[in-house]
Amino acid sequence: MSDVDLRVSRRRFCAGACQVASGATLATLFVGCGGSPTSPNGPAAMLDVASGRFSGSSVQVTVAGSALDNVGGAVLVNSMAGMFLLARTGASAFSAVDAICSHESCTITGFDGDIYVCPCHGSRYNRSGRVVNGPATASLRQFATTFADGVVTIGL
Repeated sequence: MSDVDLRVSRRRFCAGACQVASGATLATLFVGCGGSPTSPNGPAAMLDVASGRFSGSSVQVTVAGSALDNVGGAVLVNSMAGMFLLARTGASAFSAVDAICSHESCTITGFDGDIYVCPCHGSRYNRSGRVVNGPATASLRQFATTFADGVVTIGL
């Protein structure tokens, strides 16, 4: 074999090694430190994002045209006061909880049925913010809500 043949082989070897290392790194990022944001039925769906209007000691969210139009719908509320998970639990009833995972402070962006799913390590919370599956051990903070004229108000 000539020196040219060895250089080409080394290049191919290095390129292949880099591809394997990159794949392993991505797999580690998606699996995290022992959990997974997937369910037995596949990955969690992403929550729609709704804008919240911060006003004094509350955040207001318009229901019309969002997943909150229907009982069982939920959204991730983005506001200047923070991020919230807001779900419609009845005709005029809503639940609001902090959207920051109590495990390692990731923003919870997924849902699986009536369960919120953290994309970082797979912690799962019910609509009241109680931990259903860890690694998180602490519940999410709950907020009082009121509903009038098509607007949900989250009390801070």
